Amino acid sequence: MPISELTKERDLRQSKPLWADTPRIGVRSGTTPDADRYDTIVVGAGISGALVAHALHRPGQSMLVVDRSEPVMGSSVASTAMIQHEIDTPLIELRKMIGRHAADRAWQRSARAVLRLEEIVSSLGISCGMARKQALYVAGDDMGSRALKAEAAAREEAGIAARFLGPTELRNDYAIERTGAILSDISASANPAQLTAGLLRHTSGAGAEIVSHLEITDLRNLGDEVVIATAQGRILSARNVVFCTGYEFLKSLESPKHKIISTWALASAKGIDPPDWLKSHLVWEASDPYLYLRTDRDGRLIAGGEDEDNPISYQSKRKLAAKTETIRSKVEKLLGIDIGEPEYRWAAAFGTTVTGLPLIGAVPGMRNVYAVMGFGGNGITFSQIAAEIIAAAVNGGKDPDADLFRFG
Repeated sequence: MPISELTKERDLRQSKPLWADTPRIGVRSGTTPDADRYDTIVVGAGISGALVAHALHRPGQSMLVVDRSEPVMGSSVASTAMIQHEIDTPLIELRKMIGRHAADRAWQRSARAVLRLEEIVSSLGISCGMARKQALYVAGDDMGSRALKAEAAAREEAGIAARFLGPTELRNDYAIERTGAILSDISASANPAQLTAGLLRHTSGAGAEIVSHLEITDLRNLGDEVVIATAQGRILSARNVVFCTGYEFLKSLESPKHKIISTWALASAKGIDPPDWLKSHLVWEASDPYLYLRTDRDGRLIAGGEDEDNPISYQSKRKLAAKTETIRSKVEKLLGIDIGEPEYRWAAAFGTTVTGLPLIGAVPGMRNVYAVMGFGGNGITFSQIAAEIIAAAVNGGKDPDADLFRFG
């Protein structure tokens, strides 16, 4: 069975993301597996695979991490890495979709995942610019001041700190002319390539094997073992296999609840003069499509948005120019500054679901095969949740929130 029949193969980024030019993103990898059997095989060496491998690796157990391209250099390097506890679907809307208790649990779990990510980065000493940020969610076409007040109240009811800012306070504190905003904590930013590379290097140093340019073409159960075939003609087996393949998802998991859309992003040159408050904040707006932005340690402004419900439009060079120019214009209008000609412009595909929640867990109809997919705008945060849920399942336990994200 060719690879295209097993997964949806996609070119994950267009043009050159900022992070591709940053240092410390290389990961040593082999070209062929050393063994034929492993305790665990993780398919995908992006941020999801890196976090899952870190969570699953145990001393004395063999692990293989494989990728059809180079480690780190898939969809993870195209992320803007706004590590938010806020889910794309507002809490008041998610409550209508899945019920109040389940929605509150999803938001609470997202907040805890950000805190856990900070702990992991600190404990491993990964240099990736991880920094805690406040999030400013400003009124837009989808939610005005009344809806934002209700959203802030719902978050407070769920035990998630949130403060509504009226137009006067927003103008005085941020010089932003909108009808309102929500200010919250428990978000962060980082260099996603350095974060992914740091995790992979740590897991490799602890004994895991990393192999690049290895395509998986077929998989089956043989008893309790999972047997996989590669395009290079190797047959490998494992006790557990986890697919962390970003937006190249298993065809068997195709569903109208999950789809691929396109997004665009830019990074300014270094040394622009953004408002001082922006250095400690992430900003996004309650619009569709929404704008989101932040700064990095080098003084660049990084922004994205203009999402389009089309799985291939990110490949268009014409749209890359037009969409990023629209993003630039929106940023300048919102902040009242000139950010100059962007130094980096890029586009990517990403997965989303009806509820905005990821799909995580056992692949229906197979034993000991797991998958994580559909991460929307919270890819890094949801990848940490996936790592925790998959680790519990593989080790014979059950994560208390696994039901929120299961397939089917």
